[in-house]
Amino acid sequence: MYEFDYTRPTSLQSALEALRGEDVKPIAGGMSIVPVMRHRLARAEALVDLSRIHELKGISEEPSAIRIGAMTNHFTVSRSDIVRAKIPALVQLAGGIGDPLVRNRGTIGGSISHNDPAACYPSSILALGATIHTSKRSVAADDFITGTFSTVLEDGELVVAVSFPVPEQAAYIKFINSSSRFSIVGVFLARHRTGVRVGITGAGHRAFRASALERALNEAFKPDKARSVAISPDALLSDIHGSAEYRAHLIPELTARAVEHCIAGTPGAIV
Repeated sequence: MYEFDYTRPTSLQSALEALRGEDVKPIAGGMSIVPVMRHRLARAEALVDLSRIHELKGISEEPSAIRIGAMTNHFTVSRSDIVRAKIPALVQLAGGIGDPLVRNRGTIGGSISHNDPAACYPSSILALGATIHTSKRSVAADDFITGTFSTVLEDGELVVAVSFPVPEQAAYIKFINSSSRFSIVGVFLARHRTGVRVGITGAGHRAFRASALERALNEAFKPDKARSVAISPDALLSDIHGSAEYRAHLIPELTARAVEHCIAGTPGAIV
C-alpha cells in the first residue's frame, strides 16, 4: 500500500471541505477501497474517513418510503424493525452480504458508490426505484449507475442517504459464489402499484433492469411467465464461475423463484 494522509471528520461539512484537495478519496466501511489500495491497484494522497459522521447514519420512515443513511452498515439494515416491516426483501439482501466482518463494516453508501458489478445493493435501488440523495442533488436510481465501477458521482460528491419507495411485494434471490459470497447472479424483484421492476446484479458489467422480464410479469405475475422469457447472453459476463449462457439461463429462473417468494409472502433466499 502506498503512503497516504488520513483524516476523520465528525461532520458532513468538514468532510466535504477535506475532499476538496487533489487526489483525495472518501472511505466508508473500507471493504472496497482498502483491498484495492493494499494491492496497489489504486492510490490516494489522502483518505477522508466518514465513520464518525453521525448525520450520515440511521434509518427513518418517509411518506411511502424508508430512508437509509449512507453510513448505515449492512448489519443494522438486516436487524432493522422498520426495514423488516416495510421492505423485508432489503433485510434479506443486507443479511446475505459477505460475512459478519463485512456486514458490520460495509455501508450502503459505500456499496452503491463503489458500484461493484456483483454487489447486492445496486440491484435493489433499480428494482425499488430508489432516490439517491447526495451532498449536491437527488438522483433517480435509473440515472445513478453509468458503467462498471462507475456512477454519476463527481469528485468531492458524497452519497448522503437513499430513499426506497415501499413496494406492494418484493423478494431478493442471490445465487452466490460460495468463496466470495458475491452474486454470480442476483435478482431483486419489486412489484409496485405502477408495475414490476426487476434489478439484476452479478450477470453483467453493471447492475441493470431486465425489461423483458418486467414486461412479461406485468402481463401476468406468475413464475412460468418469467421462465418463458429468453435472455440473450451477448452482453453478459463469462468467467470461471459461469459462462454468459449459464447466467442467461439463471436470470429468468431466479426471477421466477422471486415471484414464488412474493406470492408466498417471503423475502427471498440465498441459493
